[in-house]
Amino acid sequence: MTYSGAVKVGGPADVHELQNLMISKVAVGPMNNNAYLLRCRATDEQLLIDAASDAPTLLTLIGDDGIASVVTTHQHGDHWQALADVVAATRARTYAGREDADGIPVPTDVLLEDGDTVRVGNVRLTARHLVGHTPGSVALVYDDPHGHPHVFTGDCLFPGGPGRTTRPEDFQSLMSGLEARIFTLPDETWIYPGHGDDTTLGTERPNLHAWRARGW
Repeated sequence: MTYSGAVKVGGPADVHELQNLMISKVAVGPMNNNAYLLRCRATDEQLLIDAASDAPTLLTLIGDDGIASVVTTHQHGDHWQALADVVAATRARTYAGREDADGIPVPTDVLLEDGDTVRVGNVRLTARHLVGHTPGSVALVYDDPHGHPHVFTGDCLFPGGPGRTTRPEDFQSLMSGLEARIFTLPDETWIYPGHGDDTTLGTERPNLHAWRARGW
């Protein structure tokens, strides 16, 4: 079936099948968080992005093969409610942005900086540090050698605009980071946000000036 990225809490995962990577998206918890399970098709190694809520659902999605690692995109509580239980069950290695790690109540094994590599099997992801929604938010970029890039943006970019910020300087920082580190990718780049539906950079790019003008 064709991947749409439209998922509902309590509903099935939607699976995006790429040549080297399988991406399973599921919605969990009262804030409709997205969690993403990445599976290298060559090695079957798995990585989870945001153990947000509902550990039983996430562990069922993970299955008997387990996960090698789990990346938390940022320190807000709705993105790590199930992290302790998932790590206890899988013994996965934990990753998070350096500036956000202290706000996550599960120890972070690997502190991510901008440009760091995160691997799942033979697949290479690049961490991009985006300041504004939180001090240490990270997006993960998969530059598919057989297609266009795929970016997991946490709460930094959604259909219709950047993530929530509380101060004007945070908004300006987030916008500058998105423009310098994400919107340099091609229009076909697929965006997987921390909540709700997916989008593409081509869909959002024409609105950058309007976002700047409105200030949110």
